[in-house]
Amino acid sequence: MEKLTLTTRDYKAPPLITNYNDRIRPLLDAIDKLRLLQVMKEGIQLPTIVVVGDQSSGKSSVLESLAGISLPRGQGICTRVPLIMRLQHHSTPIPELLLEFHGKTIPTDETHISEAISNATDEIAGSGKGISNTPLTLVVKKQGVPDLTMVDLPGITRVPVHGQPENIYEQISNIIMEYISPKESIILNVLSATVDFPTCESIRMSQKVDRTGERTLAVVTKPDKAPEGLLEKVTADDVNIGLGYVCVRNRIGDESYEEARMEEARLFKSHPLLSRLDKSIVGVPVLAQTLVQIQATSIGRCLPDIVKTINEKLNQNVSELNKLPQNLSSIADVMIAFMRIIGSAKESLKNIFVRGEFDEYPDDPEMHCTARMAEMLNKYSKELHLKSDMRSGKDKFLLEEIQILEESKAIWLPNFLPRTAFLTIMQRKVNDISCCPIHSVQEVWNYIEKVVIHVVTSHSESYPQLQNSTRRAAQNLVLKMEEKSLERVKEIVQMEKIADYTCDPDYMNTCNALIAQQNNFMNALTDRFKPVNLNIPEYGVVEIEHLREQHKVIVQQAFDMNMRLTAYWKIVLKRLVDSLGLHILSSVQNLINKEMEVEIVNELMGPNSGGIEKLLEESPSVATKRNKINKSIKLLKESKEVVSNLMDKIASQGDSVV
Repeated sequence: MEKLTLTTRDYKAPPLITNYNDRIRPLLDAIDKLRLLQVMKEGIQLPTIVVVGDQSSGKSSVLESLAGISLPRGQGICTRVPLIMRLQHHSTPIPELLLEFHGKTIPTDETHISEAISNATDEIAGSGKGISNTPLTLVVKKQGVPDLTMVDLPGITRVPVHGQPENIYEQISNIIMEYISPKESIILNVLSATVDFPTCESIRMSQKVDRTGERTLAVVTKPDKAPEGLLEKVTADDVNIGLGYVCVRNRIGDESYEEARMEEARLFKSHPLLSRLDKSIVGVPVLAQTLVQIQATSIGRCLPDIVKTINEKLNQNVSELNKLPQNLSSIADVMIAFMRIIGSAKESLKNIFVRGEFDEYPDDPEMHCTARMAEMLNKYSKELHLKSDMRSGKDKFLLEEIQILEESKAIWLPNFLPRTAFLTIMQRKVNDISCCPIHSVQEVWNYIEKVVIHVVTSHSESYPQLQNSTRRAAQNLVLKMEEKSLERVKEIVQMEKIADYTCDPDYMNTCNALIAQQNNFMNALTDRFKPVNLNIPEYGVVEIEHLREQHKVIVQQAFDMNMRLTAYWKIVLKRLVDSLGLHILSSVQNLINKEMEVEIVNELMGPNSGGIEKLLEESPSVATKRNKINKSIKLLKESKEVVSNLMDKIASQGDSVV
C-alpha cells in the first residue's frame, strides 16, 4: 500500500477536546466528587462509562490513545483491578498524574505511570496474577485530553494461566456484571476486527443487561488486520450496538501518539477498503467526541434521579436514626425515659383493657382485649354448666339424693329435710367444678401477661437499657396478680361449700316452680301403668322406674331436695362467673393504675437492678448502628451539597443540564 508523503512535521493532530468540554466539566466534576464520596455504597448509581472487552482486544490501547499515556502491557491480564480513569483537560503544558487507592494519593509522571499502576495493583490485588474488585483511580490532567471518566475492567479470559485461580472467569464475570448491570452505565465494548463479533464474550455479557443495545457503544480495534468485511460488520450490526461503532487504529510499537494519530488518519483515508467507512465513525478524535457527548447526555438524564435518590436515602436514614433507641446520658434522662414509658404504656393498657379502644392495634385481634376477655369468660361459663351436668345421669335420677338422705337419718320428724344432706350434695357438686375457675383464671392471666409484656416492650423499644427491666417487672407483676387471683378464686369456691345462701329472688321463683311438679311426679311414680320416663322442666326427660321400689317418703324428700338444689345451683354458677369477671376487671385496673408503676420502679431502682450506671450504658450493637447511620447521613448531605451546587450553577447560566 502506497504511503502518503505527509510527515510528522507537516501533520498537526486534531485536538481530542472541543469547547463542548467547558459545558460538561462541572457535570463531570460533580459526578467525580460523588464517586469519591462513595455514594454508590449507599445504593446511588452514577452514570459511568464502563470499558469491557475480551483479553487482547486492544482495550488498554484504546484508553492509552484517549489519555495519551502508557498503561501496563504484557501477556495475560494486565488490568487486574477496576481502573477508574479520570481524564481532565489541563490548560498548562505540564501534565499532572495521580493515583488514588486505599485512602492515599500518589503523584507520578508519564515516564513512570505504567510502573506506578503495576505497583498499586500489586498492593491492591497481590503480586500474583489474581484480581480484586477494589478500584484504583488514575487522574490524568493533561493538555488536549477529553474530559472523560471511564472504568477499565479486567479483560475476559476463560482459561486461567499459571498463577491465576481456577475460577478466574467467574471472578472477572462477576466484576463486569456488577459494573455494567446498572441502567446508568454506558458500556464501551472493545472488539477486535479480527474476530466474529457475535462470538465475543464481552458482547454476550453486555447483551445480558442491555438487550436492545441502547447504552452500548462498540470500539473496533485492529482494523488494518482484518479490513475485509469490516464495513459490512459495522453496518449490518448483528449484535445490537445501539450507540453505534467507532473504528480506531491504536499506537503500535514505539510510535508517538501524534505519529499514531497521523497513521490512523492515513489508514482510513487511503486504504481501499477502510476508506469506505464513513468518517463519522473512524478515528480516536471521533471516539473522544462521541464519548464526551454520550457522557454528557447520560449525566443529564441521570441527574434528576440522582437528586431524588439522595433525598430519599437521606430521609430514610434520618427516619431510621430517629427510630433508634435514645441514648441515656444521665439519671435525669433515665427518669424522663421511665416516666415516658410508664405513661404511654398505661394509656395503651387503659385503652385496650378498660375503654375497649383498639386504634393502636386495628388489625391485631389478639390486642382487642375486652372482646377476648369476654370470650374467655363466656367459655368459662359454658364449661361450668357442662361440668355440672356430667354427674346428673338421667337414668339414676334422685339416687344420690336418696343415698345421702338415708345416711342423714336422725331422730326427728320425718317431714323435715336435713340441711346436712343438702350441703353434702352441694359440696360434691362444687368439688366437681372447682378446677374450672382455677383453669380459667390461669388462662386469663396468661393472656393478660402476653398483652402487658407486648405493650410495655413496644413502648420501651427506644430505650433498650430499660426494656429488659420493664419486661421483667411486667412478668413479675402479672405473676403476683395471678397468685392473688388464684387465692381469691379458691376462697370463692370454698365459700360456696361452707354455706348455702342467696337473696336472689330468682331462686325462690325457680324453686317454687320446680317443687310444684312434685304431685305430678309422685302420681307418675305410683301409677305403674304410666310411662317410665317423665319430662321435668329445667331438668329434661328422666327415668323413674328404678324409684318405684324406694320408700315413698324418702323419694318425695329426694325430689324436693333435688329441685331446691337445681334452683340454687343456677345461682351458684351465675355467682361463680360474675364474681370472677368482676375480680378480673378490678385486678386489671389495679395493675394498670397502681401496681405496674411501683413494680417497674422497684425493678429499675431496687437493690437487684445492677445500679443506675448500668441503665446509662448503650448496647454496642445500637452504638455501631448509630455511627453507621450518622456516617451515611454525613455522606449524603455532602453529596446533596455537591448536586445542589451543580444545579445552582446550571440554573445561573440559564442553560439546560447538558
